Amino acid sequence: MKNKVKEMREERGLSQSELAKRLNVSRQTVISIEKERYNPSLDLAFTLADLFERRIEEIFIPNRVNEEGVE
Repeated sequence: MKNKVKEMREERGLSQSELAKRLNVSRQTVISIEKERYNPSLDLAFTLADLFERRIEEIFIPNRVNEEGVE
């Protein structure tokens, strides 16, 4: 799943460590989310949305597969 976490974090002038503290997760979790290697739980996604004052759909963009099975 694609996301805009890094962009939004940088817009707010937060380091990965600062964001991790606010989310109560490790810095490695933030890195994994930003690099799209890890999809956060719904709870964490809602916490990010609240922190960035955005809707979840504005932060996370699902990879959709078309009828031919291609993204």
